Amino acid sequence: MIIRVLWPGRTKTEAIRQLEMFYLKRITALLPCEIVETETARGLREKETGKILEIEARGLEKQLKDDYIVCLLDRGREMNSKEFARFIEERAISGTKSLAFVVGGFLGLPPRILDRAAVRLSLSKMTMSHELCRAVLLEQIYRGASLMKGRSYAK
Repeated sequence: MIIRVLWPGRTKTEAIRQLEMFYLKRITALLPCEIVETETARGLREKETGKILEIEARGLEKQLKDDYIVCLLDRGREMNSKEFARFIEERAISGTKSLAFVVGGFLGLPPRILDRAAVRLSLSKMTMSHELCRAVLLEQIYRGASLMKGRSYAK
């Protein structure tokens, strides 16, 4: 099984981008994983929400094929790290070929992408930036992969 992490656009904050690469390198030492940066709306103002979400939806849809889709949002299902590791492991055992975690842009995820999700996942009840969410998700995937492989992970 490959884990794919999709989000619109490139992470702009250098420190967060470095953290993403830090965790991606560690994840790929344990299991196949890739980050897919999709099309993002450029030159549009925040008040043009509909246009922005439409462009981001099209970019995500181009990349989502037969994936088992997990969308991240604040109102999703919460799991602790062991439950999350078990979730990833169960997907692998069940024959899932591609497990796609989808993170929205600053406006969140378009409704039609959310409708495709098999699972809606929340990393926290607290609000966090979409860029920080990316890094936290990768850290949790790394933690889960470590637990799956029987490795201890610092608390």
